[in-house]
Amino acid sequence: MTSLAPVSRAACVGGGVIGGGWIARFLLAGIDVKVFDPHPEATRIVGEVLANAERAYGLLTNAPLPPRGRLSFCASLAEAVADAQWVQESVPERLDLKRRVLGEIDAACPADALIGSSTSGLKPSDLQAELTHPGRLFVAHPYNPVYLLPLVEIVGGTATAPATIERAKAVLDAIGMKGVVIAREIEAFVGDRLLEALWREALWLIKDDICDVETLDDVIRYSFGLRWAQMGLFQTYRIAGGEAGMRHFLAQFGPCLQWPWTKLTDVVDLDDALVEKIGAQSDAQAAGLSIRELERIRDENLVGIVQALKAGRGGEGWGAGKLLGDFERRLQARAAPGTPDVSEPLALVETRVSPAWIDYNGHMTEHRYLQVFGDTTDALLRLIGVDMAYVEGGHSYYTVETHLRHLDEARLGEGVRCTCQILAADEKRIHLFHRLFAGSPAREIATAEQMMLHVDSKAGRATAAPPSILARLMPIAAAHGRLESPSAAGRAVGQKRAVLAV
Repeated sequence: MTSLAPVSRAACVGGGVIGGGWIARFLLAGIDVKVFDPHPEATRIVGEVLANAERAYGLLTNAPLPPRGRLSFCASLAEAVADAQWVQESVPERLDLKRRVLGEIDAACPADALIGSSTSGLKPSDLQAELTHPGRLFVAHPYNPVYLLPLVEIVGGTATAPATIERAKAVLDAIGMKGVVIAREIEAFVGDRLLEALWREALWLIKDDICDVETLDDVIRYSFGLRWAQMGLFQTYRIAGGEAGMRHFLAQFGPCLQWPWTKLTDVVDLDDALVEKIGAQSDAQAAGLSIRELERIRDENLVGIVQALKAGRGGEGWGAGKLLGDFERRLQARAAPGTPDVSEPLALVETRVSPAWIDYNGHMTEHRYLQVFGDTTDALLRLIGVDMAYVEGGHSYYTVETHLRHLDEARLGEGVRCTCQILAADEKRIHLFHRLFAGSPAREIATAEQMMLHVDSKAGRATAAPPSILARLMPIAAAHGRLESPSAAGRAVGQKRAVLAV
């Protein structure tokens, strides 16, 4: 399977917090990445970020990702960008430094390469002012962690070519990101302007001893932060207006803007005392957790939120969850099934136990076992040609009977693997037996026996599968018919296990 994006080679200049996130995002999309960062610990830092990114992706999706891109570190900027199709600059936020680095990139990279800057506030027109080829430079401002949060603010300068913006959007879309084009350039763009207003007010609340940093964070993360995660600001306020909508909300709460509630026009003095005060409170809040541990906790929380949003609206998804669902469907469509080994039960699904799958006992909750078995059945159906196009054409296989056995428990982050054996098949039915394994060495934690029926979904009745489907199904069924039948096949609920005679 090839790279997801219409580019296959990227260069990242700068491998810090943001640059490392970009490197991980590109690599996990199958894009080769060359890195230039003079920091003596760059290799270690990038390696740690990539390890966290791979762990997060293992929890986020079980869709078949392409082979990871090749990562290489270069001794010079010119070497890193020499054959790049996309160059992402992520050096410190100083105009003189960025202009010098971007000038070197512009002189050394191919003429058709895209050049994105991760700046969080500098205007692209100022960045491109001294470039020989300014039309290909744009701001690509992401949010940390870049490998999980999908948004990128795309901002063009006065010399940026419209085609550059369109190409950038296409690449970002292909690697599962949401490229939002900002209509006019402005310092700090949109996201950081909103964050800066909140940050300024937060600093005053700490300065004036209204609360400490943990209380302030709790106010956000237990209330409007969750709302913002899936609906944003204006749509949230529209709902607050009730049936009368946004106009009623504005009429009711608009006058509040004239009240002297905030200090947004008065900048707090970040003197040494306030910096130390905030730093000490933040240290206490972290309770000894390292940055990497906090990152992993953050990643698990984000995975859980996005997975939950993916299941929203009856499975249609919502916000970032819908974006993930659409991205996964593209991944599934690109995954070449290849020629399966039918001499053994088919190994069709490998994934990890997500934070969203955990119950109050700290183990994988019951309905997630059925989800994995369902994913395994879906993988078999795709293998025999029952893909989304086939389903949209009006035919599918429906599950008409399922029997599950729960044999052991799976824990958070543990790898699980599911196999599928076809017990019998004819023109209308497929009789399946799934086995779910967890951990290393693998232990069997559950089984599922299912009967599938081929249906005409428009007519609402069973019907024979077409020859094209049966031509793929029946050879697998014939090969599996020569395998030993699982001892648990045909069991009924409550049936006692056979006892061997001594």
